[in-house]
Amino acid sequence: MTKRFAFCGLAGVSRAAFILAAFGATGVVLFAATRSSWASVGALSIGEGATAGSVDEPPLKLVQTIHLTNIVANQPEVSAEQLAKEVQSTRMVNVANHFDHFEVDLKRHRLFITPEDNKTVEVYDLQTGKLVHSIGGIGMAHGVLYRPDIDEVFVTDGTVGSLKIFTGDDYKLIKETKLLVDADSIGYDAKTHYLYIDNGGKDAGLDYCLVSVVNTDTGEHLGDIKVESNRVEAMKLENGGPRIFLNATEKNEVAVIDREKRAVVARWPVTGKVNVSVALDEAHHRLFIACRDGKLMVMDSDTGKVLQTLPIATGVDDIVYDPASKRIYVACGEGFVNVFVQTDADHYQAIGKIATGPLGKTGKLVPELNRYFVAVPPHGKTSAEVMVFAVQ
Repeated sequence: MTKRFAFCGLAGVSRAAFILAAFGATGVVLFAATRSSWASVGALSIGEGATAGSVDEPPLKLVQTIHLTNIVANQPEVSAEQLAKEVQSTRMVNVANHFDHFEVDLKRHRLFITPEDNKTVEVYDLQTGKLVHSIGGIGMAHGVLYRPDIDEVFVTDGTVGSLKIFTGDDYKLIKETKLLVDADSIGYDAKTHYLYIDNGGKDAGLDYCLVSVVNTDTGEHLGDIKVESNRVEAMKLENGGPRIFLNATEKNEVAVIDREKRAVVARWPVTGKVNVSVALDEAHHRLFIACRDGKLMVMDSDTGKVLQTLPIATGVDDIVYDPASKRIYVACGEGFVNVFVQTDADHYQAIGKIATGPLGKTGKLVPELNRYFVAVPPHGKTSAEVMVFAVQ
């Protein structure tokens, strides 16, 4: 068994004042802040073209903190130096209580949270911040999908290698679809109701992974797509075509999958290290690949050509592109959310670096609520929390 640790990292900011500096081309702006004001103000970057002293309103403002008091770390703390190394790795095996991707139910105001080491999916009320239910019987939860039309919750369990389907009202297990060990990231096709799930690879003793296709109407396993990489990460489905863009992390590539052919049709090299997250701007044919070494690559989604590389914090796990605002949000385990605005297909401006917490690498944008959520694991004796930001 791999020994795992809790971490201190930036946890001390909750007990001390922190001096933040935002560096621009023409000057420096300093902020003295407590933890709460730091999170709402953030380490704010001065955008290109800004003048010294002119700091715009931050793109995100902390408006709520949901305290996950049932998730507490009791392991010895790891040093800031160790944390800095871990967040750039593929698995981050030496730090405990990771969060993986979560889901929102708008109708019932529910937040589904996946603390990997808790063997549960935690359900919280978005309005009150109170625990609604703990869905047990899960080895390690990774991806969650909620289908409001049929009121069912779909959870990938990496430990046993399966997709578990629960009722949406009383959280009873109604079906389990067997896959391979390390069933992880998901991509949902709302037109066909097919769920694409990456599984297999190194943890299953294989030198390849599968992207399995499951019909969420029936829970039937329809087939598999083989990907030559023993480690794959997040995927993105395009809406206007049949492609899936998948991080083939072990190969340092993007695997392009044709959903109709159920085959890999292209492989594009990535210049950053440990590519784990992906977003897509279909209108401008731009693919965004985020790497844990602190690089965000802008690629042509038709050819795979790397057009630009942008600096981000280390330890990324989530990235999203919002076509309405033309913003990119990148949640990083170093403890920041990098925010960029797209001025056109080939130009991107950093408009904020918002502080969250150590290993706060899981984020979710909910445009319907005008909110951005970041899950921060427990550290030391501090329980886990979900930070809720208003999008400004």
